[in-house]
Amino acid sequence: MFLIGYFIQATATILDAVLFTYMLIVIARAVLSWVSPDPYNPIVRFLHSATDPVLYRIRKTLPLTAGSMDFTPLVLILALEFLRLFLVPSLMTVAAALLRH
Repeated sequence: MFLIGYFIQATATILDAVLFTYMLIVIARAVLSWVSPDPYNPIVRFLHSATDPVLYRIRKTLPLTAGSMDFTPLVLILALEFLRLFLVPSLMTVAAALLRH
């Protein structure tokens, strides 16, 4: 059982890092939306291609725009933080329980 416990623990650690990194990408995308960046810049293109599919689904489900303000990145950041605060510790608790037995 200890192998499964260590596997779940490693999965939770990697999931936490991935969720945090994606949250930083969403924040960078939101900050860039305040200025007029060059759309042909490779970094801007990466940020758009990494976040557009998820933000599009949120916009389609919950139209959260007020004038020129788009609140979908905020919703995505809150969802990512919820997963980091709920899912990762839950997986760590399961892993710890498996490692005790």
